[in-house]
Amino acid sequence: MMKELNDKKTELKNLSEDYKKKRNELNAEASTLAAKRNELNKKTKDLINEAQEYKVLRDENNEKVKENKALRDEVNNKANDVFAKIDQIRNENNLGGPSIKDIRKEIDRLEFAQQTEVLTTNKERELVNKITELQKQYVVKKQQLESNDELKTLLNEAQEIRDEASTYHTTLSEYAQKAQEYHDKMITTFKEADKVRAESDAAHKEFVNFQEKADEQHKLFITAQKEIRDIDKELRKMKKGDVDGKKEASKAEARKDAEDIFDKFKSGEKLTMENLMALQRSGFLK
Repeated sequence: MMKELNDKKTELKNLSEDYKKKRNELNAEASTLAAKRNELNKKTKDLINEAQEYKVLRDENNEKVKENKALRDEVNNKANDVFAKIDQIRNENNLGGPSIKDIRKEIDRLEFAQQTEVLTTNKERELVNKITELQKQYVVKKQQLESNDELKTLLNEAQEIRDEASTYHTTLSEYAQKAQEYHDKMITTFKEADKVRAESDAAHKEFVNFQEKADEQHKLFITAQKEIRDIDKELRKMKKGDVDGKKEASKAEARKDAEDIFDKFKSGEKLTMENLMALQRSGFLK
């Protein structure tokens, strides 16, 4: 029985070492994945912060676009008042065709579209040709109106106001372009953050998988260690029982010897000192 227990103990020790080794390997893999996940989480956070900074810059530039648009529109309203007077004089002098105000407004609209919209090559060529044609009409209309001194004065005034509006429009376009650039950077950075976050999630999933496997090996290790301790307890009991048995056997033998000596004593034989000590050790002499 003791041999079987010792063999089982040896087997459990070997298994225990295997469980421990495997557990440590899995924990090492889990630690590596945790470090990778943490690094990716930090990168994700940095990218989100960067994207937020682009958002702030985009919003600031969009605010500037609104401010300059309001100023441009305010100045254009002044120009429209002047053009209204010009139209009145034009009608009074039977100068037909589209008004110079409408021509100018259409040119401004098309130029804004050219500057701010993404156009195909054919579409942009078509737009440029249309702007050129309208500019020619504008020049002709302006020459017609400049033959009238009052109209000429009003046209010069309108042109000065338009030039001021054009300055605001140019500034507006610059801010709009910057706002679009920051918006594009923001979108690109947010997408990159999403990509890195996905990598982080995958690393975390792997980490959990390795951690669970390591925990399983640790449980097996603990179970094996407990079984070894139980076997050790059983072996100690068996060894103690064997020793106690030997003691009892020794006592029984000593008692038998003492009984033989005592029988000799009763039959009248002379006892030696050694015989007396044997009797005393066995309990016959108290």
